[in-house]
Amino acid sequence: MRKMNKPLAAILVAASVLSMTACAQTGTASVPGANLTTITNKDTNTIQVSSTEGIKVVPDMAQVNFAVLTQGADPKACQEKNSADTNNVISFLKNSGLDEKSIQTSSYGLEPMYDWNNSGQQITGYQMRTSITLSDLPLDQVSALLSSSIDAGINCIDSVNYLSSKYDDTYREALKKAVDGAKVKAEAIASASGVTLDGIAHIEEMNTYPNIRYSSTAAKEDASGVKSVVVEPGQIGVEAQVTVTYRVK
Repeated sequence: MRKMNKPLAAILVAASVLSMTACAQTGTASVPGANLTTITNKDTNTIQVSSTEGIKVVPDMAQVNFAVLTQGADPKACQEKNSADTNNVISFLKNSGLDEKSIQTSSYGLEPMYDWNNSGQQITGYQMRTSITLSDLPLDQVSALLSSSIDAGINCIDSVNYLSSKYDDTYREALKKAVDGAKVKAEAIASASGVTLDGIAHIEEMNTYPNIRYSSTAAKEDASGVKSVVVEPGQIGVEAQVTVTYRVK
């Protein structure tokens, strides 16, 4: 092995020490707790925290998804029967006093039904399904509407989704709580680190999605023969999440 001269060795050792010092200046610390991540960066003098807060609210509206399912040996006859039954259901819904804007034919499809045997697959008939979505329904009307819709021709109940007309106000309240929670966490981290907060450098609301408004109870079953439907909405959770970066001094 060739000997390394002392000046070069000294330079390498010094470079290694300098590198470790630079790495120590920027670090990441995790503090136990739900939805909490903190990052302390001495180069930029900031502390970053994430905070999530939720509020429970009693729903007062609903979205109902159900369908008309028809089976038959002939595709044209199956389609005609399904269309007739669907029209009867929609007419019934309109005559029930529902706003036409609340009634939507959300999907439909016609497909063959197969019988699988040793010789392969054999078409035994056809099936057509037309899905109907009812939105913005007053909650106190849902139970009676589901029961009467079955009598009108609905034979599949897919889901009942609950929502609150006060969602936006409740979300803003949850958002304020999340920001307040972020400050409490940042102050605790700053105190433990021997620094103090010096205002907000950056704040970000995390992405939310429309379906957060809903809490679903899915049935996905044939509704034939059902005489009554019990609706128990309970509560739905409205959640807000923020990430806040504080300057420190």
